[in-house]
Amino acid sequence: MHNGTTKPWSKSNRPSLRQIQGDSFVKWQGLRLLEDQLRELRQRNVPLRVITTTYLGATDARALDALVDEFGAQVRVNYETNRTRLHAKAWLLRRNTGFHTAYVGSSNLSHAALVDGLEWNVRLSAVSTPHLLEKFRATFESYWENREFELYLPSTDGNRLRAALDVAAGGRRRDGVTITLSGLEVHPKPFQEEMLEELDAERVLHDRHRNLIVAATGTGKTVVAALDYRRLVRERHGRDLKLLFVAHRKEILMQARRMYQEVLTEPTFGELLIGGDQPTKWRHVFASIQSLSAGRLATIEADHFDVVVIDEFHHAEAASYRRLLQHVRPMELLGLTATPERGDGVDVREFFDGRVAAELRLWEALEQHLLCPFHYFGVHDAVDLGALQWKRGGYDSSALSALYTGNDARTRIVLKELRDKVADVAAMRGLGFCVSIEHARYMADRFNTGGVPARAVSADTLVAERAAALKALRDREINILFAVDLFNEGLDIPEVDTVLFLRPTESATVFLQQLGRGLRLTAGKTVLTALDFVGHQRREFRFDQRFRALTGLSRKQLMRQLDRGFPFLPSGSQIVLDSVSRKLILENIRQQLTPRWAALVSEVRAHPNDSLSSYLDDYGRGLEDVLRTGRSWTTLCRDAGKAAGSPGPREDALVKRVRTLAHVDDQRRRAAYLDILNGTARPATASEERLAQMLFFSLFPDGGGFDSTAAGLAAIKGEPVADEMRQVIDIAFDSARRSTYPLGERILELSDVPLAVHASYSREEILTALGFASLQRTPSTMREGVAWCESANSDAFLITLKKTETDYSPTTMYRDFALSRTLFHWESQSTTSSTSPTGQRYIHHRQRGSHILLFVRESKTNALGTSPYVFLGPADYVSHEGDRPMAITWRLRQAMPTEVFMASRAAVA
Repeated sequence: MHNGTTKPWSKSNRPSLRQIQGDSFVKWQGLRLLEDQLRELRQRNVPLRVITTTYLGATDARALDALVDEFGAQVRVNYETNRTRLHAKAWLLRRNTGFHTAYVGSSNLSHAALVDGLEWNVRLSAVSTPHLLEKFRATFESYWENREFELYLPSTDGNRLRAALDVAAGGRRRDGVTITLSGLEVHPKPFQEEMLEELDAERVLHDRHRNLIVAATGTGKTVVAALDYRRLVRERHGRDLKLLFVAHRKEILMQARRMYQEVLTEPTFGELLIGGDQPTKWRHVFASIQSLSAGRLATIEADHFDVVVIDEFHHAEAASYRRLLQHVRPMELLGLTATPERGDGVDVREFFDGRVAAELRLWEALEQHLLCPFHYFGVHDAVDLGALQWKRGGYDSSALSALYTGNDARTRIVLKELRDKVADVAAMRGLGFCVSIEHARYMADRFNTGGVPARAVSADTLVAERAAALKALRDREINILFAVDLFNEGLDIPEVDTVLFLRPTESATVFLQQLGRGLRLTAGKTVLTALDFVGHQRREFRFDQRFRALTGLSRKQLMRQLDRGFPFLPSGSQIVLDSVSRKLILENIRQQLTPRWAALVSEVRAHPNDSLSSYLDDYGRGLEDVLRTGRSWTTLCRDAGKAAGSPGPREDALVKRVRTLAHVDDQRRRAAYLDILNGTARPATASEERLAQMLFFSLFPDGGGFDSTAAGLAAIKGEPVADEMRQVIDIAFDSARRSTYPLGERILELSDVPLAVHASYSREEILTALGFASLQRTPSTMREGVAWCESANSDAFLITLKKTETDYSPTTMYRDFALSRTLFHWESQSTTSSTSPTGQRYIHHRQRGSHILLFVRESKTNALGTSPYVFLGPADYVSHEGDRPMAITWRLRQAMPTEVFMASRAAVA
């Protein structure tokens, strides 16, 4: 508490001050109380940095103007208040002595907080709580470097700040329809940036130009499409590209054109083709599907449009959409949908070779406040499904329907749980997902009898009847609709606040689509209540896929979080399982965590071919299921009676190393490794020889007893496991989601080093590529996280963000982290001082002509074993603090991938 204790601005806090950093609302009356102290700080040239926000309109623009103009402060403002609600009140006083102090609590920079308010604040010191001060500093620096916090200059930004504060305080609102542009450059949010990077990788890395984006309704798919178009125009092609944007409603077309105008800062961009609106230039057309009749399409050349975007792509099976798809031949086709799997069995991914290029994952949308939080309850319903037939990846629907329809005991449980979990059943708008129309009608009948007005609908329900049922739900004439095979517009009611899962849903995609019917944000809805009725399932049923889709966790992480009650869900969301459901789900996931060998053999025996990729897709398996320690596809096929050849002399050793190839994600390395394994490689250059050595040490990290790498690679050719290696490499590359470029393109001196920036590498590959490893000094002998590679004139830093496998320890938590996509904070070895030869090489590397190369991984291990590193590329020295160890800030020459940034930034979040 601050009354009676030393305050941040007192005289005792001012000697030896080097810098002040603060997060706060800033009020004029509070600032005036500190006028003398602030003026003194400016006279002594003590830097003052402040971050604040327009949230609630609480900050005074006049106060920020004074901070900058009168007191020389640097101020950054976050203008985004819908999803970013900075509410921190904290100050860090950094001293030349190293005895830094922080104050964290409830006090803003206001008169009430500084004089007579009942405030709670905590004083932190570098002596007693150094790790908390380091956390403060790291978090502040990451915010400061975040482009959402924009530098504030009163002369140029004053009007914008005042308008934003007025809106945030509940004043006038922006007209979302006007064509007057904001004049501000639209930047992608991190989740959108990641989707754009994945789209780019599909095109550049895999040469795929028919791509599908999947994201829930209302989460900004059109923004991503517009940003993607801007990148194609400005970065990939350098010229204007003809655009066709197709949707089925004028409202969507108007909103989409507006978004493209904002992103491109072109207020006249785009022409409409709908109703009476007709294009004259035909360069950028926003058209309704109804306007693109067969006759109209016949007048448009198939390749007239360079880019075609189809919104709500799940309509694509309709004749008009199919006709359009068969006619146009653009350079880039982009589909946008919230529902890739439809209730009629159509999967729109079939138009994209079964692939999704980029997907906004549920937990990311929740963290961005793009969707309504959910409370998910797993409820045991006492139904045993173990005796039901399992075919084609799911339960027999007719048998499932017979088991549920007429089951009054189960229905009583459903009604009881509904009344227990929903605050006011009479006010709810609910959806119940059933296995059949008979089941849906039965549930509606029992609910009506039980006093909860209900109806049943299905894909076969007449359009007028379905519309009437939806209106009745929206108007609360009924409280629940029981549905069959309706996942998209058929049940598009943003007001839905309750969903009941009344049948086991095998597809995680369909499960998310059903849940998504209630996740739309709308006025008055604070949370979605989801009740999932869980019975005794067959062994084949996969709870892990459902909960991984909900949380984004691996199976191992899922087990741990299930056991702890899911403490780390996005804000506002909860998963609650009753004791029986929790036990059943844990046991089911435990079985999937380490599938029995006999079960895998049985699956492979039933599979029609010996393609590893096909098997993984058909059975929903991951490489970790097959390549876990002691396992391999080769031995699995052999045990299943598939031709795999007799074991070679080195098979036992090699099968343990196949998983080290499961991260190959750049084209050059993939081609080189496959050529070597096929016996067609003839290394002719230094870099090709290095690539051969990289494969050799991946498989034989201790040298394998060979007197040359050529001898070791020759020994592999006759091994049956070589075919498995080829398949694993192809699977790894096929799933690569980051564009890469050769290091030698940026640093000619390193053109013989066969590394690609943003690709993934093992320690063995890194050290070999940089000339550090040889048969005389194998990679297995090097355990440190730093290596001076003299032949490449480079320092390689191998950075693991999470220092322990369970949790961070307070003293290691904030050593290595990203400040932004181009700035990285790194701590040297504890023996390195700034005056040592090594420290001097780090500081003066550019003058001396040496290179700094950064490699980062989140943790030491993953589902396959040892985690690879992502190569962030070359970096340059910016600054450092301290000695033994040195805390150095590096500037990357190429921005790190968003996925990596989010993981490394998370260490300080």
